[in-house]
Amino acid sequence: MEKFFKLKERGTTVNREIIGGITTFLAMSYILAVNPGILSAANLNWGSVFTATAVSAAIGTLVMAFCANLPVALAPGLGLNAFFTYTVVLGMGCTPAFALTAVLLEGVLFIVLSIFGIREAIIRSIPLTLRKAVAVGIGLFIALIGLTNAGITSGDTGTLIGFVNLNGSHATAIVALLGLVITIALYILKVPGNILLGIIITTIIGIPFGVTTIPESFKPFSAPAKPHLFMFEWGSVLTLKFFIVFFTFLFTDLFDTIGTLLGVAEQASLKDKDGNVVNAKGALLSDAVATVVGACLGTSTVTSFVESSSGVAAGARTGLASVVTAVLFLVALFLSPLFALIPSAATAPALIFVGYLMMMSVTSIDFKDPTEGIPTFITIMTMPFAYSISKGIAFGIISYVLCKLFARKTKDIPVVTWILAAVFLADIVFEAVK
Repeated sequence: MEKFFKLKERGTTVNREIIGGITTFLAMSYILAVNPGILSAANLNWGSVFTATAVSAAIGTLVMAFCANLPVALAPGLGLNAFFTYTVVLGMGCTPAFALTAVLLEGVLFIVLSIFGIREAIIRSIPLTLRKAVAVGIGLFIALIGLTNAGITSGDTGTLIGFVNLNGSHATAIVALLGLVITIALYILKVPGNILLGIIITTIIGIPFGVTTIPESFKPFSAPAKPHLFMFEWGSVLTLKFFIVFFTFLFTDLFDTIGTLLGVAEQASLKDKDGNVVNAKGALLSDAVATVVGACLGTSTVTSFVESSSGVAAGARTGLASVVTAVLFLVALFLSPLFALIPSAATAPALIFVGYLMMMSVTSIDFKDPTEGIPTFITIMTMPFAYSISKGIAFGIISYVLCKLFARKTKDIPVVTWILAAVFLADIVFEAVK
């Protein structure tokens, strides 16, 4: 185990990896309920999608553990599942099989691109300053996710967004804030497994508040449903509609994954001497394989989860943590009612607190140089405000090229960065006219 996962080399222990893996699972376990809820609106069976979600997450995360040795977990991505249901199926009138075919072919293409190192080359082309900005932007993004999931922030406060009043009607927000205070205290006191303990304690606190609910006829065990196996539709592959759907899945998944890997690698210091993500090729291949597996099981695009940063914050540094997370996803197949007890108010403090930990990367960014500082600011700003990692990277790359052009520093722009900026601009134009 030591030789394979290189625990000593990365300054970690088995206990830390186990705690980190459990923390990551608890922080992202909401997807086990959310993904079936969204895809069931596309006429897919809730139980079947639940099984597909758990199994694809487990397989993808195991591949990440053994191919990349990174503490990054995978599962069907939020945003991509919403696009699957509300845009492709309900909006465009396509069948779920049509959408799953697009997801499958996207994954197959990603496997090819990963094997030949093309996706890795894209990561390397992102300037070092922007890589650090991505980590900070993701930190604010997941903090906002935590605040929103807990009901702490709302658009019904008389402003565009604001904090709710902490009265009896916002018990979830109160419990989440109590959990955040507990998590901060445990962290400052250097209690091992502070984030995981925070989640457990907050879950218990939620019982008297009515936030953590235990059903009267509670049964922790349930048999998994059969997934929608190989539900594909090949007759529409060569149509313009299919190309639009395929390209959207491809583009969003590509840069969401890159953003997550950059953010987690920055936080965990999993970079080589040139500042690149270690084992990036294996990580990207894992993501591609997971997407193919997910499509065959009947779920939307499987991607690297930004909530992995909560496990990193708890001490995870290797693929051993991913093994733990994967095992818990398999256990969840049979214990779904038990894991469903953990409310969003209990996982929200972990996400909010990780925002602070990921913010630390901002101290090494040179804001005095406007050609570096302005693109950094735009990247950080866009991710939470656009609610999109990929858009943050897109606007960051475009602004980086423009700033270097204005300053006549075109030698600082790698060739692939020029290409990415052109692709991003084309995508913006495409979105505007379609």
